[in-house]
Amino acid sequence: MASIRWKLSLTVLGCAALLGGCASVREVQSDVQSFSTLAALPSPPTYRLELLPSQQANAPQFASIEALAQQSLAKVGLQRDDSQGSLTVQIGAQARYTRDFASYYGPYGAYGPRWNWGLGFGRGAGWGMGFGGFMFDTPPLLHYRAVSVVMREQRTQRIVYETSAVHEDVWTNDPAIFGVLFDAALSGFPNPPQGTRQVRTPLAVSGPAQPAAVQPAAPARP
Repeated sequence: MASIRWKLSLTVLGCAALLGGCASVREVQSDVQSFSTLAALPSPPTYRLELLPSQQANAPQFASIEALAQQSLAKVGLQRDDSQGSLTVQIGAQARYTRDFASYYGPYGAYGPRWNWGLGFGRGAGWGMGFGGFMFDTPPLLHYRAVSVVMREQRTQRIVYETSAVHEDVWTNDPAIFGVLFDAALSGFPNPPQGTRQVRTPLAVSGPAQPAAVQPAAPARP
């Protein structure tokens, strides 16, 4: 991963361009892991979306994530049909940020203060904070965004597709990032490269980036 200082420089330049009234295009790099036993699109190519208890409890906040996932599923040929879907689909999303002192200061950063805050749907939520050492400046926030999709064959409940996508950067632009991540996670469906790969997606930016508005969710069932 590129150094935090390098990413910060790019972010400053990008913000300057945006403040100057010029739209820009950023490349979003996603780390994707996919595993599939599907040979082709299911017949019919339909799915039932199964919401976890934490997602149902936060339905108004989760609606935007659900809509983005549904759009990405439609792009790969799957249509939602909660009454007669041939697949059962579960989705998840995470948003958190941290200050990566180790990358910013080098090996001595391991003794510096650490901040970590996170919210998620379907994977639980948590936060933590600790202090140690003495620092003269503060590294930028590193934003972490992740999504996951699990598909089961409706008739047998056998898992036939599992995929996830992760993006980390000092810059973020939600909810657009979550849409990009769902697209990246489903790239190659139904026969993606097995295992880990990187997917790069251009994203048009027309305004200042903002942190995600994902709300807290209760821990999901195992």
